[in-house]
Amino acid sequence: MQYSHLGRTGLRVSRLCLGTMNFGPRTSEIDSFAIMDRALDEGINFFDTANIYGGRAGKGATEEILGRWFAKGDGRREKVVLATKVYGRTSAWPNESRLSARHIQQACEDSLRRLQSDHIDLYQMHHVDRNTPWEEIWQAMERLVQQGKVLYVGSSNFAGWHIAQAQETARARHFLGLVSEQSLYNLMERSIELEVLPACEEYGLGVIPWSPLSYGILAGTKDVPKDGRRASSENQSLISEHQKQLDAYETLCNEIGSSPAVVGLAWLMNNPVVTAPIIGPRTMQQLESSLPAQELELATDTLEKLDEIFPGPGGPAPEAYAW
Repeated sequence: MQYSHLGRTGLRVSRLCLGTMNFGPRTSEIDSFAIMDRALDEGINFFDTANIYGGRAGKGATEEILGRWFAKGDGRREKVVLATKVYGRTSAWPNESRLSARHIQQACEDSLRRLQSDHIDLYQMHHVDRNTPWEEIWQAMERLVQQGKVLYVGSSNFAGWHIAQAQETARARHFLGLVSEQSLYNLMERSIELEVLPACEEYGLGVIPWSPLSYGILAGTKDVPKDGRRASSENQSLISEHQKQLDAYETLCNEIGSSPAVVGLAWLMNNPVVTAPIIGPRTMQQLESSLPAQELELATDTLEKLDEIFPGPGGPAPEAYAW
């Protein structure tokens, strides 16, 4: 397994991040344990979850699965760089969501209990909260860092100017601030190349793409499992809408001798600002099929063909749309 520093920090994480959103809702606890064991055996040390994951099993159920896996011992917790999130609504009460100092503190305590851990390595704000001042957010995060309950802070689904706001406020407080941004990024959705990627590069944030295969569509449109996300009516509609692009993509993948899933992940990993795309396997086979991505080096002409099939916004702003 290859490793990279998380943004400008000294923390080293695997170039693939294990996403756990399926654990509980779509993957049984036994199978989830097996996938995590295999991931660790393969050298994947970066695990991502959130306090609201769990689906029908209930919010927090996914963190509880991770907690029971950590409790099995054998150095599991010590080997894993654990990332979870705060923001989502955890109950109907008015202060059980978003980024007030009160909710950040309580949500962290709740996550630690479910995860059976004394600290969170990367605590990510799941979304920007426009109604809470940065001074309040950073005060709460600083307290958690001082208490040893959080080591690093990250963001998710932030715009470029949100990242700038957060970092400048943190700098004024002599605080490290954000070290990563988790964004929607894949060959079919490249909007973050306009503002978010340049902001992350400027401020030294590692980028952690979620949905790197566009909800599975970039994993290939042939022989779609009937119970997978690709089989949903919404995704089938997207496949129909982009069928010509996807056909050209899969033809290119065949020409270079790699699966569409591997090429899609390798394309992201080719970007030096990207730390690790999040793979969210529902099955062991899906985990195994992602592993070769770290070894695939895409040639310049292949990258150019991918740009032709899936044109981005034209580079960073403002050059993408102005002189």
